[in-house]
Amino acid sequence: MTAGRVRPVAPARPRRTPGRLRSGLLRPALTGLGAVAGTGLLVGALPWLSGDDPARTVLRAREVEREPDPATLDALREQLDLPADPVRGTLSWLGRAVSGDLGTSWVSGQPVAEVVPPALGVSATLAGTAATVAVVLAVLFASPAVRRAADGRADGGGAAGVLAAALAALPEFVLAVLGVAVVAVGWGLLPTSGFTGPEHLVLPVLALALPAGGLLGRVLAGAVRETAGEAWVRTWRAAGVSRAAVQGAIARRALTVVVPQVLLLLVGLLGAGAVIEAVFDVPGLGRVALAGALAQDLPVVQAAVAVLVLLGLAAGGAGVLLHRALLGPAGTDGGLSPELPPPAPGAGRWAAGLLAVLLLAVLAGVLRDPAAQDLGDRLAAPSWAHPLGADALGRDVLARFGAGALPSVGLALLISAVVLVTGVAAGLLGRERAGLADVLNALPAVVVGIALAAVAGPSLAGAAVAVSLVAWIPLAVHTRTLAAEVRASGFHLAARTSGAGRWHLVRHHLLPVVLPPVGRHALLRVPQTALALAGLSFLGLGAGAESPEWGRSLADGVVYLERAPWLVAVPAAGLVLLGVAAGLVRTGR
Repeated sequence: MTAGRVRPVAPARPRRTPGRLRSGLLRPALTGLGAVAGTGLLVGALPWLSGDDPARTVLRAREVEREPDPATLDALREQLDLPADPVRGTLSWLGRAVSGDLGTSWVSGQPVAEVVPPALGVSATLAGTAATVAVVLAVLFASPAVRRAADGRADGGGAAGVLAAALAALPEFVLAVLGVAVVAVGWGLLPTSGFTGPEHLVLPVLALALPAGGLLGRVLAGAVRETAGEAWVRTWRAAGVSRAAVQGAIARRALTVVVPQVLLLLVGLLGAGAVIEAVFDVPGLGRVALAGALAQDLPVVQAAVAVLVLLGLAAGGAGVLLHRALLGPAGTDGGLSPELPPPAPGAGRWAAGLLAVLLLAVLAGVLRDPAAQDLGDRLAAPSWAHPLGADALGRDVLARFGAGALPSVGLALLISAVVLVTGVAAGLLGRERAGLADVLNALPAVVVGIALAAVAGPSLAGAAVAVSLVAWIPLAVHTRTLAAEVRASGFHLAARTSGAGRWHLVRHHLLPVVLPPVGRHALLRVPQTALALAGLSFLGLGAGAESPEWGRSLADGVVYLERAPWLVAVPAAGLVLLGVAAGLVRTGR
């Protein structure tokens, strides 16, 4: 051995015995089976949770005008062999599903195996294309940050970062309606609906990909900024390594954090694109699951949710494996050295300025009466009397904007704080493998909202709970990914070898590195949380029709988009300002 060069000896890694290998294969299988059974039971309990008779609900979905007399309901129960309770019904469905029989639709009478696989193919095409476009956009948005990091600057990418944050705050369903009204109908360039050729993909893909690309771009730029603070970057630059090589290494290192998020996004889009699929009449899995949940067509919903859950577990496992592969040997030999990056200059002032503008607009609205109506001013354009115009009932839009700030921004911030704590705790305490987060990620928030509405009735509080149940998942996966890198770092291995306890490691080594980027990620999702609440309100599961909540105002204003665009522009501008300000806030030191 050469004098002066002492190579630390890593502790021997335990060999994988056949028993360990079988355990490693059995655990994911049991997790998948338990997830399918649990979600199947949740879906199967929908009629009983709501207190409805399944036969009455199915008859209403089949024939709206037919009277549900006892004889008709008894005949329908016998014809469909409706279960007497959710437990027996779910166990019966699981038993048939294991043999490949997914049952028969209670509403259409069509075998579920002829409904769900084609819908999955459509949604996979749509979600896969949207995810690809989103990744391309994210790379473009993060490229300036990579160039700056290679030059020793960590300012997050400048104008590209602001644009990414603005796109992340755009409402998907508003983009979809704008695409139909302007591009398809106004200009006649693309079809308005259907799914029979590549031209039908353009508008729905853009509606899904633009916000997702903006969000991924900000997360990727944040990962670049974290990477720029690592010691090896300074060492490479001091050693005269070429700028192109440094850029490539920084990009690869940052992608290790984002790859699990991309797979999470892909599976999430499969079920969460229900509104977009409805706008463009796309026969995808999200739309099938939503229609089945509303009609309580349990075999269809159970099959759709089971497919989504299994895909969620598969994507979660693939994300973990890809993360390990991208890290390479550095993920096991203590070669990582994550550090807190310096704050970006000027970012705090820009964020404060945008929030000040938003606050002034809200205060100006609070001073006016949001409930006052004047039908003579119906859909009035902006004027001295109504600076931001009037809505369909002659109510002042500025006043509605101010009154809707608390239920929109306040509730979204509260949810974001709750899911930040939940996501960080789940990511730190869990192990680096697919689990509960990946299962719940596959569940559309709409289906969760319907289940909660069945128990407690439609309300904004119920919608908030439904969004909270799924909004913590990206933060948990982000935390899980970063925590795995910290645990592979030299300082963490040294502290653990020195006898540091688990809670000491969490408080002094994991949290200081993990919390700043995940906190920024949570802030970036505040506008998306507000929009998720809006989507449930639009379906009648959240805020009522009279609520001034921004999401509800967006949903109501879409109907008058061509005649009164300010009804959509005002709440959308509020969300965009909030999103850009959130993207500029720094949670580091």
